[in-house]
Amino acid sequence: MASPSQIQQFCIFLFILFNLIKDPPLVLASRGSVSFEFPSFNLRNLTLLGDSYLRRGVIGLTRDVTVPSSSSGTLIYDSPIPFSDQESNTTASFSTRFSFSILDVNENSYGDGLSFFLSQDNQTLGSPGGYLGLVNSSQLTRNRFVAVEFDTRLDARFNDPNDHHVGLDIGSLNSIKTADPISQDIDLKSGDLITAWIDYENDLRVLNVYMSYSSLKPGQPLLNVDIDLSEYLKGDMYVGFSGSTEGSTELHLVANWSFRTSGFPPANPNSNPNPHNVSDSSVTVTTPVIPVSNAASKRHKSLVLGLGIAGPAFFCASLMAFGYISVRKWQKIKRVKSLKAELVTGPKEFSYKELKLATRGFHSSRIIGRGAFGNVYKATFNFPGSIAAVKRSKHSHEGKTEFLAELSIIACLRHKNLTPLLGWCVEKGEVLLVYEYMPHGSLDRILYEEGSEPGIFLNWAHRQKIAVGLASSLTYLHHECEQRVIHRDIKTSNIMLDGNFNARLGDFGLARLMEHDKSPASTLTAGTMGYLAPEYLHYGKATEKTDVFSYGVVVLELVCGRRPIEREPLSQKMVNLVDWVWGLHGEGNIIEAADPRLKGEFEDEMRKLLLVGLSCANPDSSGRPTMRRVLQILNGEAEPIAVPRKKPSLTFSCSLALTLEEIVSSCD
Repeated sequence: MASPSQIQQFCIFLFILFNLIKDPPLVLASRGSVSFEFPSFNLRNLTLLGDSYLRRGVIGLTRDVTVPSSSSGTLIYDSPIPFSDQESNTTASFSTRFSFSILDVNENSYGDGLSFFLSQDNQTLGSPGGYLGLVNSSQLTRNRFVAVEFDTRLDARFNDPNDHHVGLDIGSLNSIKTADPISQDIDLKSGDLITAWIDYENDLRVLNVYMSYSSLKPGQPLLNVDIDLSEYLKGDMYVGFSGSTEGSTELHLVANWSFRTSGFPPANPNSNPNPHNVSDSSVTVTTPVIPVSNAASKRHKSLVLGLGIAGPAFFCASLMAFGYISVRKWQKIKRVKSLKAELVTGPKEFSYKELKLATRGFHSSRIIGRGAFGNVYKATFNFPGSIAAVKRSKHSHEGKTEFLAELSIIACLRHKNLTPLLGWCVEKGEVLLVYEYMPHGSLDRILYEEGSEPGIFLNWAHRQKIAVGLASSLTYLHHECEQRVIHRDIKTSNIMLDGNFNARLGDFGLARLMEHDKSPASTLTAGTMGYLAPEYLHYGKATEKTDVFSYGVVVLELVCGRRPIEREPLSQKMVNLVDWVWGLHGEGNIIEAADPRLKGEFEDEMRKLLLVGLSCANPDSSGRPTMRRVLQILNGEAEPIAVPRKKPSLTFSCSLALTLEEIVSSCD
């Protein structure tokens, strides 16, 4: 017997089905014309790029954080829209209506704005700041777009008239005409919901922008531009929104959106009908009338009556059976399906066959790295420029559902110093993660010259850049993400280097999932032990401060060129890097810890970075700085932290430390 929850779900199913039959969503209008409407948003038919996100039916284009940051994001309608008809040489007119809100989490931290755009490109994420997430700062002359910007910051580079304007942009962020919404008593920065209408009439060669706090369209446009867009609206184009910030906490939210094109000539009656159009008024069918007797008429009426009752009854019974089976099936896959939906704009699900083919059957010649989780393979796909790194490991006992739950968080992370996760696969008892391929491999391979390309040496500029990049990525994970991520496994083997020696932190957020299946011996090797904070070893609980400790150890490695724990060649004693550097600091000779391969250059900068490393590797977690403070120190925006000459001693309130096995089993 069905439970009450199953009956409730079945009723919901019938309600949805009835509404779909009664009022199906319509997208295509007449020939070539398109119309769609989103009263609220879901991820169907939409693509989100960069920092954009979906929350409770509203699209956010930039990060929702309480600290100033640089961010850009894009919302794009998936299907390209035809804007020109070659047969008639006609350009479409278009109208769009949307409601948006620009508000600031912190007072007086505004910038930069949002835009509605039409573009032939649906892949490029624009730069933050004054580029509005619309234009890539390195490709200013290679853009083909039409956009209406709602700008909240004055940017002299683009000849902005003020920090509060609406403008029409064509292929450039230098607006061809602007208007100030204050002239119609509208404040872009008020945080209130504002409705905008953008209408382009190709016959009149005019574009109008209307704005209002209500849902009623004003009689007078805010912005009126006489312009012929036929030269810019060529072929198929994508429509959407972009937004950006730079050192601000401004939010850019889009609540609803409708769009339509018009103006194409009607279809030729003599042409072949659209195969998807089931109506053809040019054909008339006459049904012959067959005379029947009274008896036959009665039998006919009885038959019709019987069918009239039995037909709907049979249909309802079939519908109920179908609905019940469907509900049971939904219950089985509901969890995994909902999590996959969250990944729609993030990593792609690969098949095991695809990855096996791309790695030549996981051949040993394709191995580019080895770790406790398993081997890393170089993968080459069929499409051009498609080289990736595939990390292969055994299936976690937490199962596919938990793996997808973890992955749904990782899919939302966007930062230039994180290794991009391109895809994943859970098949045949294995977990495979597909990352962007990093030409220079991991930091430890180059720093210790193990298997790296001959002649590659990390000079001081490279090492500084790596330290700053890693600090930036951890600041993002700890302080700027909607859901804070504790990495828990920061070490040089998890830091990848791209072609320009930029640091890319890998395996972020997946440590908890993956470490459950590892034995104590493989989890706490000598190298990893050197990265673990004392309180983590004692209590087995990871916090952002344990990440700070690991970062400090990596910084000391960068400057010293030594492993966290290594054996002295002469005495054969194991030496802890933090203890060794702190000892030199106590003697006033900290600069002697620097890698001799650097030949003593940049002593002041080396000393500064060594002290940053020691302050982060403080045994007392309360004495460690936050990663935001570290980044400010490295960028010269904050004073360095005073490091005591003597390494602080540490006592724990709990007299019984955890065993290594307990630490591994409780790594939550």
